[in-house]
Amino acid sequence: MAVPEFRNEPLTDFSQPAAHQAMTEALAQVRAQFGRHYPLWIGGRAVDTPERIVSYNPGRKTEVVGTVARATREHAEQALAAAWEAFGPWSRLPASARAAVLFRAAAIMRRRKLELAAWEVYEAGKTWPEADADVAEAIDFLEYYGRQALRLAEPQPVTPLAGEFNETFYIPLGAGLVIPPWNFPLAILTGTTVGPVVAGNTVILKPASNTPVIGAKFMEIMIEAGIPAGVINFLPGPGPEVGDYLVAHPRTRFVNFTGSMEVGLRIYEQAARRQPGQIWLKRVVAEMGGKDAIVVDESADLEEAANGIVVSAFGFQGQKCSACSRAIVVDGVYDEVLQRVVEKTRQLRVGQADDPATQVGPVIDQAAFQKIMRYIEIGRGEGRLVVGGQGDDREGYFIQPTVFADVDGRATIAQEEIFGPVVAFIRARDFDHALALANDTMYGLTGSVYARDRYKLERAKREFHVGNLYFNRKCTGALVGVHPFGGWNMSGTDAKAGGPDYLLWFMQPKSVSEKL
Repeated sequence: MAVPEFRNEPLTDFSQPAAHQAMTEALAQVRAQFGRHYPLWIGGRAVDTPERIVSYNPGRKTEVVGTVARATREHAEQALAAAWEAFGPWSRLPASARAAVLFRAAAIMRRRKLELAAWEVYEAGKTWPEADADVAEAIDFLEYYGRQALRLAEPQPVTPLAGEFNETFYIPLGAGLVIPPWNFPLAILTGTTVGPVVAGNTVILKPASNTPVIGAKFMEIMIEAGIPAGVINFLPGPGPEVGDYLVAHPRTRFVNFTGSMEVGLRIYEQAARRQPGQIWLKRVVAEMGGKDAIVVDESADLEEAANGIVVSAFGFQGQKCSACSRAIVVDGVYDEVLQRVVEKTRQLRVGQADDPATQVGPVIDQAAFQKIMRYIEIGRGEGRLVVGGQGDDREGYFIQPTVFADVDGRATIAQEEIFGPVVAFIRARDFDHALALANDTMYGLTGSVYARDRYKLERAKREFHVGNLYFNRKCTGALVGVHPFGGWNMSGTDAKAGGPDYLLWFMQPKSVSEKL
């Protein structure tokens, strides 16, 4: 199967009048569909339930985006049975046939790109550029993983031996559980689902309860693309009732999770226990967040560094596992970088995500709002509040971008993942101290260094312990195929989503030898 070389999906330039108008029309089109109901999808059948999950617009908290059916353990059992029933036929298809479904899905997403972005604006509170980038990344995952499946289906190299014919190839694991997060409700949901699927597995997809409508739209696209019945089973439901049940189930072969460290650790522990009748060690892929730092050296371009901190800290309201939540700046330039960041932060416009002028939208829900505001209160006692600090949840869940200065590296707001628009400035004595501060965390996801000194950059390359390290650019915005993404330590299993090794987490190698 000949396919063109992979290229990342271009982003939409909303400064162009035609693109701006098209997005305005997409928002109106989506708003007209508010309140619709979406069923479960099990074994190729729509299944409704009396219980519903209601999805609200976080910017207008009483506005219902839609409802989805709420699964029970009985539905979970049905979905797992359907996944295993579909596994045999699907796993025996050639990789080219499985990849073709992904390529068709990518084409459908491309045609519906602005509509899908509009759903993200309303259900996730993403600004226009953030929503557009999320859809583009979902398309990238479909295109990239389809190509990786074709590559891995090729003969694998083995050392020849006289008198034998030997081969090694990869086979899929079985039926697994996919638990994506709400913060990249199409991109990560798509990647964590279609990666295992194109490798020959079948899955139960349990979307995040904050963004289930976008998950339902993904399911519609996969059905239109021709995914066979039972290969992807769409199962929105509560984590304790449905998620925990499937994680512990003896017939669940693997779990692909993205979310908080606390939930990830619980999944890792649950999956490690062998259940009666279980004949395998469950494979767990977990991406569990970060406490990411941008280090600024005296040799840096300070304006670029300040821009990078602001974009990395406050893009999508800081609700990214890769967001900059620590700015570690060497003493000689600390005050100047802090001043520049404060000035730029004050210029950010907070507002409704469907307003194209908005740069910072709402956080996802009331629980997130309250958690972030608690951390801001803690920060008032641990640092000097220089900008922000206010929250307003009367209409939606809005928090002003917040900067704390003079924070100790061991302070709570310098150690715990806040997942909101809050950044702690930490003063380093010198570059050695800055690297030590950057590594003084249980996480190891992303980081960035701004410096012109090549010796310092090379040191950071060796000594700054994160899965994704960037020089003289922001620490967010990993591109599929360009920046394989994943972290170490309590940031997860470092599966490197969007990289050439990712599909191997959902496959196992088999060697066959025949005497001639």
